[in-house]
Amino acid sequence: MSGIDICELGKQWGAVVAVDRVSFRVAEGSLTVLLGPSGCGKSTILRLIAGLENVSSGSISIGGNEVTHLDAARRGVSMVFQSYALFPHLNVRENILFGLKVRKISQSERRSRLEEAAHMVGLEDLLNRKPAQLSGGQRQRVALARSIVSRRRVCLMDEPLSNLDAKLRAEMRDEIRSLQKKLGLTMLYVTHDQVEAMTMADQVVLLRKGRVEQTGRPHELYERPQTTFAAQFMGSPPMNLLKLDLIEDRSALAAACGGSLPAARFADGYVGVRPEHVRVGQSGLPVRVSATDYLGAETVLRMVHGGQTVFGKIDGHRRYNPGEQLHVSWPEEAVHRFGADGIRIEDPQRVSS
Repeated sequence: MSGIDICELGKQWGAVVAVDRVSFRVAEGSLTVLLGPSGCGKSTILRLIAGLENVSSGSISIGGNEVTHLDAARRGVSMVFQSYALFPHLNVRENILFGLKVRKISQSERRSRLEEAAHMVGLEDLLNRKPAQLSGGQRQRVALARSIVSRRRVCLMDEPLSNLDAKLRAEMRDEIRSLQKKLGLTMLYVTHDQVEAMTMADQVVLLRKGRVEQTGRPHELYERPQTTFAAQFMGSPPMNLLKLDLIEDRSALAAACGGSLPAARFADGYVGVRPEHVRVGQSGLPVRVSATDYLGAETVLRMVHGGQTVFGKIDGHRRYNPGEQLHVSWPEEAVHRFGADGIRIEDPQRVSS
């Protein structure tokens, strides 16, 4: 068993609360992503699980055994760091095998594990090179191989791809996910990159200011965000959030929403809609174009209404001029509603259906 259970986990440094009563579960053999902006506590949580920081409150269990105050070496986890943490004076072979030598694994066993791991990550021809002779992607593969040879069932990864370029990040995402599935690892992966979370995770734990904002499968956070923070953090461009008391023409908003106007009790809240659902037409909410971004397969429109920005995604190359007046609308079923407190307001008809 290798599942991870986090219960009411807390970490304080004096008066500073870095992690505040965080609870979640990582199922055995699954990949969970801790996602959030810088300073939200995600790396601190990973270090607490690894045993690199002392817990202030709460508990950590791995494989059904509580490890809250257990030494890091006895927790049965491997960790891949953002900085790769390679020894510059050792070659690739020696870096990969370093942990096994410390644990006094036999030479024949070390050789067998090395061959297996090097083949998995494509390092067979680079074993005699020093880290300085490797590219960023190759160094990351060395760190992955070092984790593989440890044969720990739980793998913790702290923003392992942040130092790579965009193309290489995409390739390494696929490799990490493939290895995780092939080896049946229970993986906890920290990132601030929503693309990594959406493409890799079985489960996403979205964090904000040391607390869990929302937990669920990637599509659940995208399609049914529970707060305005979750709505805008997931998605690029972010979800449009129109503050109702700043709408200049409520009848125009009703037309843009397919004739469905939020009830009076939502007057101080928000109407949300994803940019891909925004349609440009002859009626709806009047907007003014502020900029356009041509991205090849689509054009992203940035528009303004009542001082609020409205994003729209349009297929192909569409030319609009800054200052041009347009009207936008969206399907009624694409509308998300949030109260003034930023919490999602469910439509009873949608919930029942």
